[in-house]
Amino acid sequence: MRKMFLVFTLVYGCVIQHTMAQTDGQSEKMKWFEEAKLGIFIHWGIYAVDGIDESWSFFNGYISHDDYMKQLGGFTAEHYNPEHWAQLIKKSGAKYAVITSKHHDGVALWDTKASELSVVKKTPAGRDLIAPLMKALEKEGVKKGLYYSVLDWSHQDYDNFTRNKKRYEDDPKRFSRFVDFNFAQLKELSSTFTPDLYWFDGDWEHSGEEWKSKELLETLKSYNPNIIVNSRIGGGYGDYATPEQGVPVSRPSAPYWELCITTNNNWGYQMTDTAYKTPSELLRIFVGCLQKGGNMLMNIGPKADGTIPVEAENILEEFGRWTNKHESAIYQTKPGISEGHVFAPTTLSSDSTILYVYLDYKVNESLAIKGLKNNVNRIWVVGDGRKLNHKSVGKQYWSEVPGILYIDIPDEVYDPQITVLAILLDGPIDLYTEAGHVIESN
Repeated sequence: MRKMFLVFTLVYGCVIQHTMAQTDGQSEKMKWFEEAKLGIFIHWGIYAVDGIDESWSFFNGYISHDDYMKQLGGFTAEHYNPEHWAQLIKKSGAKYAVITSKHHDGVALWDTKASELSVVKKTPAGRDLIAPLMKALEKEGVKKGLYYSVLDWSHQDYDNFTRNKKRYEDDPKRFSRFVDFNFAQLKELSSTFTPDLYWFDGDWEHSGEEWKSKELLETLKSYNPNIIVNSRIGGGYGDYATPEQGVPVSRPSAPYWELCITTNNNWGYQMTDTAYKTPSELLRIFVGCLQKGGNMLMNIGPKADGTIPVEAENILEEFGRWTNKHESAIYQTKPGISEGHVFAPTTLSSDSTILYVYLDYKVNESLAIKGLKNNVNRIWVVGDGRKLNHKSVGKQYWSEVPGILYIDIPDEVYDPQITVLAILLDGPIDLYTEAGHVIESN
């Protein structure tokens, strides 16, 4: 069985069309991803030394390539504690993590044999930084993801150098050498770290045919038949869509999707960027993803010495408190009901017999839910357990239109961030969605 989906991904102002194919085998391998809901993105590289835009700062001409690369000398990773990172990620409630193994600047964070440009060979860090994190994530039971840029603005065989300067025009042999370089690095990553997921980036500068996306995916599957890749591999071979920063207003058309979002305004660490989102703001975005059946990949940018900014740690800690309390209403849920039934985000249990309602505000009197045809067996506060009083108002014996369900919520049960109610129904949810009836006289 094969279904085709068209997905439009916004990448730095350009809309790229991907064709995503879903098969029964794909559904099985995507199960853990679909249930994971939360992942942590880690943008770490030499750009953290001076706190400038990762790769884009030299590509856009804000700084010369030579000056950008001078940051190699300041990248120490002296306080890098991968075990702490992995423990913090697990504690946050995230089920997977993705780290930048190599951004568009070409600086590899592992001991690559395909290039001299790595933190092992060119920085005071002097060691492989990917290996210990992969080991620590594995120990904590967190799925391992690697970000990899298929373009490399520092490589001598890649055609584009900066926005206004190219190394060469129309030289297929030279570009083919670069693609071979990509294959070599990805074989190293696959054979050494056995990732569960690849988060590709940079495919917009060439076609999937030029990137040899089909052949690349076949190579990756030879190391892990169940490898999951995002939609930025080129050629429409990705397993899931990756909207970036902007929260989708309506559910993306792709069967699987993930919103990647920063905790402040930038991906990599910038000491001048103190505009961190509050845990409440990020949790509301997260709940919006849950409501629409997607994941959230929340980014942190460690410093050049390997420490995580305290603001980012605090966000992960609060996520951990909230996700631990509301675990039953997060990981095995599916998209909720349409917004017209209740003025709050919702999800459903996997069997559709429990309706979860997420409240980021205090209800003045009672919470109203319209169009619920089911009988309600029980309503309680998730993570608290207290049963809530409820009643149905307005149901007429002669009409199929259901009454309005009113739920009383005491002040003392509200969570500091988002309160979750669970409504246990007498069967799979059944909603009335019509316009109602007119009383007709004889």
